[in-house]
Amino acid sequence: MDNESNTDSMPMKAMLTRFGILLAAALAVGFGGGLTVLESHQAIACAVFIGIIFGTLFFWGFRLAIAFLGLAVLIFTRSLTVPAFVQSSSLEVILFLVGMMIIVGALRDLGFFTWIVQLIVAMPNLTGKKFIAVTAVASALLACAVDEVTSIIFVSTLIFQVCDRLKLNPTPYILIAVLATNVGSAGTMMGNPVGIYIGTKGGLTFGDFMMWSFPIMLVALCVTIIFLLYVYRKQLAEFDIRLKERLAQGLTLAPVVKVPYGKGLLLLALTVLAIASHHPTESLLGLGKNSVLLVAPLICAGIVMILKPNRARYYVEREVDWWTLIFFMLLFAVAGTLEHTGVDKVMAGYFAGACGKTTGVLVPVIFAVSAVGSAFVDNVIFVAAFCPVIEQLAHSVKDFPLWWALLFGACFGGNITMIGSTANIVALGMLEKRSGSKITFLQWFKVGALATLICGTVTVVLLLLLEPLMPDRRSDVDKGKAQVEELIQQQK
Repeated sequence: MDNESNTDSMPMKAMLTRFGILLAAALAVGFGGGLTVLESHQAIACAVFIGIIFGTLFFWGFRLAIAFLGLAVLIFTRSLTVPAFVQSSSLEVILFLVGMMIIVGALRDLGFFTWIVQLIVAMPNLTGKKFIAVTAVASALLACAVDEVTSIIFVSTLIFQVCDRLKLNPTPYILIAVLATNVGSAGTMMGNPVGIYIGTKGGLTFGDFMMWSFPIMLVALCVTIIFLLYVYRKQLAEFDIRLKERLAQGLTLAPVVKVPYGKGLLLLALTVLAIASHHPTESLLGLGKNSVLLVAPLICAGIVMILKPNRARYYVEREVDWWTLIFFMLLFAVAGTLEHTGVDKVMAGYFAGACGKTTGVLVPVIFAVSAVGSAFVDNVIFVAAFCPVIEQLAHSVKDFPLWWALLFGACFGGNITMIGSTANIVALGMLEKRSGSKITFLQWFKVGALATLICGTVTVVLLLLLEPLMPDRRSDVDKGKAQVEELIQQQK
C-alpha cells in the first residue's frame, strides 16, 4: 500500500508498467480460469477481484476509481445484478462504521482521549518498562473500544510528548505502540473493520467476541509486550536514566491538565453497553440476529447529533471517512460476486482438497495465509475473499475456530510490514513529521515479523486447544455428511 501523494508523483513509465501488470494479471486469471475450471461469469468475477487487489497494491490513490470500473464490468457482463449488488455490499457494516466514526469524533471533542493520555503521564513511580507496558495496553484497549487509527493517533501524541521531554528517539516506542494496536484490534468487533464484517458473515455476536476473541487477544498482547520489552531493553534503560536526570532537576515529565472527561466516558460506556446487550435485546424483541448490534452505533450517533447540533454536520462530513467506506462497500460487493457466481464453492473445494477438512490443519493455514496477505494488501480484501470459502467449509467443518483464525491472521498480519495496516502508515507519517525519523522496511520487518510469528503461534495453539469447547453450529445433515466423508477417507 502507498499513499495518494506517491501515486500522484509516480513517473509515467512506472505507472504504465504497473498498469500493464494489473491488466495482465486480471486477464490471466480471467482467461485461465475460463479455460479450466470456471465458467464465464465466474472467470470475470475472479478477474475483477484480482484487478482490485493489484490496483490497491500498485495504485493506492486510485483504488476507489478501480473499484468503480470493476463494478461496471461486472454489471455490463451480467456477472452481477443490481439487486445482488445491494444484497452483497454489506450496507449494515458500512452504517455501523459510520456510527462509530461519528461517536469517535464526539469523544475527541469531549476530551476523552486527552484524559487517557493524562492518566498515563501522571503515573506514579514511572519507569521505562512501566511506561511502555501501560502504553501498549492502552493502545490495544483503545483499539478495542474505538478503532486502531484513533488509538494510534492519541497514543503517538503521548509518546512524542514524553520523548521530547526526555530527549529520546521516539521510534522504538512508536513501533511498540503500533504493534500493540494491531494486536488489540482483534479483541472486539469495533477494533477493525474486518471484525464487524466477520461478525456479520459468520453470525458472531458481541458476546462471542468477548468470550473467545478478547481473552486470546490478551494472551497474544502479553506475549508481544514481553518480546518487545526484551528487544528494546537498552532503550528502556536509557529512558530510566533520562527520567531520573529530569526529576533530579525538579522538572516533571509533562504538565498535567485537568480534563472534563465525564461526558466522554459516559458516551463510550453507553455505546459499548448498547452493543454488548444486542443479543438479549434481539431475543426480547424478536428481531433478527445482529440487527440491534448494527444499529446501536447509529442510535448513539443520532443522540450525539441531537445534543450537539452545531457539530452534527462536521461529524458527518469530516469525521466519517467516506472515501474508505465507499471503497469497502464496492469491495464487499465484488467479493459477494464470487459467492453469487459460485466461485466460493470452487475455491472451498480446492482449499479443502489441499488442506483437508480438519481444524488442526485449516486453522494454521487460514491464519498464515490471511496474515501474509494482510502484510502487503489491505486486510479487508483478504477477509472479503476468504469469508465465502469459510461459509462453504462450515457445512463440513466446525466453523468457529476458522472465523477466529481469519480474524487474528488479518489483524496480526498488519504487524509484519510497515504497510500492513492503516495504523502503521498513520504512525509512520506522524513519526516523520514530528521527529524526522524514518524506519526502513527491513528494520520494521525484523521486529514485526518475529513478533507476529511468536504471538501467532500462541494464538493458533490456543485456538486448537479451545476448539473442542467451541459450539458446533452445523445441522444434523451436515454433521452426518461430514462423518461419512471422514469414514471414506479413513478407509482410503
